[in-house]
Amino acid sequence: MTDYTTVSIPKDLADRVEETIEGTSFSSTSDLVRFLLRSIVIQHQKEGQLTEAQFEEITDQLSDLGYLDR
Repeated sequence: MTDYTTVSIPKDLADRVEETIEGTSFSSTSDLVRFLLRSIVIQHQKEGQLTEAQFEEITDQLSDLGYLDR
């Protein structure tokens, strides 16, 4: 059995995510967050520690998609 934890995000961001995932294979905000975090962790494990430039690139991409406020 998998244990879960809760991650809190602002309601306005959750609303934007819900709008963004409409018509995609993601059925919930949680699905998208799991996918994004898993992708980052896998990249980190493959390449070793993320460089500052890689971290900034990921942050920029998430900001452009509306998942992060800068």
